[in-house]
Amino acid sequence: MGAIYLVRHGQAAFGTHDYDRLTDIGFAQARLLGAYFGARDIRFDAVYTGTLRRHAETARAILEAGAAIGRDQDLQAVAGLDEYNPEALIAALEAASAALGPARVPLAAGARNDPGLMREHFRRLREALLAWSENRIQPSGMPAWQAFQRAAVEAVTDARRRFPDGNVLLVSSGGPIAAIVASALQSPAQVAIELNLRIRNSAVTEFTTSARRHQLICFNTLPHLAAQSDARLTTYA
Repeated sequence: MGAIYLVRHGQAAFGTHDYDRLTDIGFAQARLLGAYFGARDIRFDAVYTGTLRRHAETARAILEAGAAIGRDQDLQAVAGLDEYNPEALIAALEAASAALGPARVPLAAGARNDPGLMREHFRRLREALLAWSENRIQPSGMPAWQAFQRAAVEAVTDARRRFPDGNVLLVSSGGPIAAIVASALQSPAQVAIELNLRIRNSAVTEFTTSARRHQLICFNTLPHLAAQSDARLTTYA
């Protein structure tokens, strides 16, 4: 029996003009996770990531900090592990309903430090995710929710089939991770959306695997931060 460790990327530069990169906190989270894996002698037969920069930066920081990967292996980028486009989702929702009122204020540098702006952004994002999952909107450049979920699950299925008795690290984002967990639990899309909005940066979701199936063991855990006294290391965005 093998294991798949599905990890959300470290904190990225939310609220800036270039979100797709880790912050200093994000790199620290990833390095602590790598040291955690290394201390427990967890060796990976393969490492999958999405195609985004924050995924690759997280995976490489994990490996550089102590996690081991099989000889001659490198990161394998899989588009099915990529995040949805939150801006496209919100824009599609606003275009579909004039009842939402004035157009939103785009997030700007420093938005992370504005609780009101953060709450409003995630309120609208949640509404847009629900509308997408119910096929009430079709965001530009994005697949339907059902296709998004299938692609995420296929990434896990491929890893499971290729390494049924090995350990595989998958680095992704909250949306695909929640979609994968909801599928494993045979839960509706609405459950995936609620899970998505609660997944913490660098959190670990673990599955046991065989050639025929994968089973959820734990969700959204931060074992590498348990001994850390700096509360800033626990982040959601």
